[in-house]
Amino acid sequence: METFFGFAALVLTTIVGLFSALALQAVLLRGVFALMEPATATRRSAPAAIEHGTRMAARAYAKAR
Repeated sequence: METFFGFAALVLTTIVGLFSALALQAVLLRGVFALMEPATATRRSAPAAIEHGTRMAARAYAKAR
């Protein structure tokens, strides 16, 4: 009988450890996604002044060649 209780305690401890590890993994995964979200939330294009300056530099370079 004592062996049965020891085995049952081991099984319950393993199951509790499994579910706590899964819960911790889910929480950490949500945290990582929350940290990554600001980097991918908005994709703004370059300001028009930079694009215009780049075009002017490319034309100047093409004329010099």
